[in-house]
Amino acid sequence: MISIASGKGGTGKTLVAVNLALSLAGEGYDVHLIDCDVEEPNDHLFLAPVIERSEEVSLMVPRVDGEKCDLCRACVDFCAFNALALAGDKVMIFDELCHSCGGCSLVCPREAVYEEPATIGRMECGKVNVSSGRAMSFCHGVLEIGEPKASPIIKRIKEEIREGAVNILDGGPGSGCAVMETVQDSDYCVLVTEPTPFGLHDLRMALDMVGELGVPHGVVINKYVPGGEGIDAFCVEARVPVLMRIPYKREYAALYSRGGNLVEEIPEWRERFLHLFRGIAGERVAGEVR
Repeated sequence: MISIASGKGGTGKTLVAVNLALSLAGEGYDVHLIDCDVEEPNDHLFLAPVIERSEEVSLMVPRVDGEKCDLCRACVDFCAFNALALAGDKVMIFDELCHSCGGCSLVCPREAVYEEPATIGRMECGKVNVSSGRAMSFCHGVLEIGEPKASPIIKRIKEEIREGAVNILDGGPGSGCAVMETVQDSDYCVLVTEPTPFGLHDLRMALDMVGELGVPHGVVINKYVPGGEGIDAFCVEARVPVLMRIPYKREYAALYSRGGNLVEEIPEWRERFLHLFRGIAGERVAGEVR
């Protein structure tokens, strides 16, 4: 299970995840690509998967039976997230703040609080045809507009991880809850960065995150220019391996902007991404966290 993450958005996580998946699938590997950036999934734009299955993802949220409720405040006082409030003669419920712990229904002495499902998004799964003729499995999550909780959808799509396959998880930007949910339990995490001040700043935060999670990791520098913002020097100092450098070229930007993939249009990149995978697999076998 290889997760792709970064502190900063727009560094090239999707580029790395999609091209790595296509390279491996083209060599006959059983590949399962999972887009965990549920707030703005875009792997499908570069792969045109055939969606075969769609499933709503829901959370249980509380509701109050007004005939049973005596306004005792037990549920309101219990909730650590202020998802319930007593306003006059009514208990108000804020679904966006609810963490679906179920505690409010447990502490209600009159059994006036019950739960019902609320849809927060959906999961879609299907297949991608690759040049080898072998289909690559694909899943992504889509968060409902205005819905703040991404992690439950990521948990659900991670249930689709397949034993025996190379599972590649394309995470969202940042180092918050949703990204931690994506990265945890990975065999390896590829951190994608860029040679800019923001890229270096947010790489430091991403390294702190994977360090806390105890996940082996390395860095891919996208839009690389020699000496840019001291990324190379920082990685040497932090003892973090640089797995790949993707040069800053107008040709690559133009290809990407029209939905093309490096490994399909520039053959030399297929071997480079295969080399990237071999390096990751070697580190995993060695059991090193560097």
